[in-house]
Amino acid sequence: MGDAAGIGPEIIVKSLMAPELDGAPIVVVGCLRTFQRQQRLEIVPTAHFRSIAKVSEACFESGVIHVIDEPAASPDTLIAGEVQDQAGDLAFRCIKRATELAMSHDVQAIATAPLNKEALHLAGHMYPGHTELLATLTGSKDYAMVLYTDRLKVIHVTTHIALRKFLDTLNQQRIETVVNIADEFLKRVGIARPRIAVAGVNPHAGENGLFGTEEIEIVAPAISVMQKKGVDVSGPCPPDTVFLQAYEGKYDMVVAMYHDQGHIPLKLLGFYDGINITAGLPFLRTSCDHGTAFDIAWTGKAKPESMIASIQLAMKLA
Repeated sequence: MGDAAGIGPEIIVKSLMAPELDGAPIVVVGCLRTFQRQQRLEIVPTAHFRSIAKVSEACFESGVIHVIDEPAASPDTLIAGEVQDQAGDLAFRCIKRATELAMSHDVQAIATAPLNKEALHLAGHMYPGHTELLATLTGSKDYAMVLYTDRLKVIHVTTHIALRKFLDTLNQQRIETVVNIADEFLKRVGIARPRIAVAGVNPHAGENGLFGTEEIEIVAPAISVMQKKGVDVSGPCPPDTVFLQAYEGKYDMVVAMYHDQGHIPLKLLGFYDGINITAGLPFLRTSCDHGTAFDIAWTGKAKPESMIASIQLAMKLA
């Protein structure tokens, strides 16, 4: 479930009704009254999707889609597109409940629509990012965010913090863990011999052959350890160069030391329709179109097709 007052319910319900997901046991954690309210928005049916109202008639009542009612706000007072604290509280309760289901193994994978950071903060819920929120709820330390498309895959080592603060916490074990997560993840999606590159930490690391202290004393030794374990990993590599090389097919995955190294080059390379995956947690979490960076050409509009791909990948990996 995503932003209770936004596009989350529409995307999720429409995507779950796709023919490609027939036979998959589906549980939606959300406020049933919010879903019922969304029916009145007159979603235009397409060749692949039925309207929200028809979905309700065909599925909610028949049990094809099971809705766990988690009311934390009055849907009648929620306004689509308007940031409200009660919408943030509702979204948090839903994501917390979904996490509990995953931890208890009642569900295998979680798919979410984008969450509204402002609404969550208004409701008093700290939200540095989706990955960090789920890691906090599960108590997990070994996780990584994967930005995934057919042409380019990036896995992030770090959370959304300042570069200087990140450098103070960087260590060799963290890099080895994430490289291992990347290797296992790629093998699960069918790549028998993954080719992985590790980007340098600093923005211009490796240009003209120059690397900083972090690359020499932390990154390089971690790569050497993983190579001895049989992982096909290279680096540290100049960030901009290695993203382009991966986009052209030289690598299957880039491990990005700092989150801006992923977001900025990916936008320039036209990575608009990415699937956002949290790997290394006790469950899989996917979401459609990563915020405003990987939506439909920076329009801020997510696509149901992206959620379908997320759910399919989550079920495959689970």
